[in-house]
Amino acid sequence: MSDRESAARVGRRAFFHHGVLCLAAASVLDPHSLFAEPNEKSLKVGLITDLHYADKPAAGTRHYRDTLKKLTDAATEFEQQTANFVVELGDFIDAADTVETELRYLNTIDREFSAISRDRHYVLGNHCVDTLTKNEFLEAVGQSKSYYSFDRGDFHFVVLDACFRSDGQPYGRKNSQWTDANIPPAEVEWLRADLKGTQKKTVVFAHQRLDVSNDHGVKNGPEVRQVLEQSGKVLAVFQGHSHQNDLREIGGIHYCTLVAMVEGAGTENNGYSVMDLDPDGTIRLKGFRQQKGYTWPRETVHGS
Repeated sequence: MSDRESAARVGRRAFFHHGVLCLAAASVLDPHSLFAEPNEKSLKVGLITDLHYADKPAAGTRHYRDTLKKLTDAATEFEQQTANFVVELGDFIDAADTVETELRYLNTIDREFSAISRDRHYVLGNHCVDTLTKNEFLEAVGQSKSYYSFDRGDFHFVVLDACFRSDGQPYGRKNSQWTDANIPPAEVEWLRADLKGTQKKTVVFAHQRLDVSNDHGVKNGPEVRQVLEQSGKVLAVFQGHSHQNDLREIGGIHYCTLVAMVEGAGTENNGYSVMDLDPDGTIRLKGFRQQKGYTWPRETVHGS
């Protein structure tokens, strides 16, 4: 961990409230503001990641077939929470040896996912485009682009694609290594222009991590973080890939890594969340099963 990251983490305090881990700046004096009910105008987003669905036996801690019933479990909660839209943060399917097998995995899990909400978004993970090309995956799920942005209510959302090799070639047809994840120059420039063009508070969705420099990180993560920080508009980044609960604050932005759905047998080992976004910028992540929950009051964002 860098000195900068360490300082950011030391400057916060963490405590539990009704089983939910809440994070706040040490300067926040009114604890009641942390636990208020979501604003009636809040936006609700269902989040899942690393489903790795495949019709094959479990391997180690990964229970591929259990993903179907785990997704049903999450769908029930998303309905009860009245999520406005849902996002899967990559590795929707596990890798297979043939295009036909991967497409079968994809069609099976996407039937269940697409039934949750018409407003849904797919972040590409390395396993999504192991054998499949990006066009094949996107055409199968009905999404036109691998990176793009959209607005909902008071917020701007950005979907990133780090499934590019260091030489700029996109993943596909088993041409890549999972440790070589990059956001190419054209996408970085698109991101810079996109953030410049919005006045809304922004949340970013990614698969590979933007907050670490190890094998799970995007190789040019520091460059991407600089673009996010310079915009002054990004509240948080939600990501997957490393299959663990993790949280870091860098440059005033929360980098929240979500737990993988594929890990462990049965719904008791499931993990998913619903993000509440209040118009003032307060974010509440309600974690379910193995997913932790967090609250970030508006006052912690960019030192405001």
